[in-house]
Amino acid sequence: MAEKKTVAVNRKARFEYTVEDVFEAGLVLLGTEVKSLRMGRANIADAYASHKEGEIWLWNANIPVYTHGNRNNHEPNRGRKLLLSARQIKKLIGALKVRGTTLIPLELYFNKRGYAKVSVAIAHGKKQYEKREVIKQRDWKREQSGLLKKGR
Repeated sequence: MAEKKTVAVNRKARFEYTVEDVFEAGLVLLGTEVKSLRMGRANIADAYASHKEGEIWLWNANIPVYTHGNRNNHEPNRGRKLLLSARQIKKLIGALKVRGTTLIPLELYFNKRGYAKVSVAIAHGKKQYEKREVIKQRDWKREQSGLLKKGR
């Protein structure tokens, strides 16, 4: 079996935020949510994580309703509890107390054992000038590779 099967990637995350530390967390899901994820349907672009009553929750992650489900189908944007060790939860809650720090999901995937996992990162929002610098570097690299191809 493959190492991991990616379901959703937050492509904006590394552009919008400076990632400090990444954690792998399990998700508490309903059956229809797992089936919907196995079909490759999810969106974590607008999702974030926060602490509530000593637990870490994933908010605003969109897992669409399972098409072949019945009236017991799940709510697409409901909060989902993240499964982490007590030590990791304490570290994340401590990091969230620092001003300007947020928890963002980077990737939603199935690991090699078939469990749904999410990569959650401690991040700081980038300033506008930092984003412009990233765009400038990316454009320069693209231009450089184009010049190298022409020179051959």
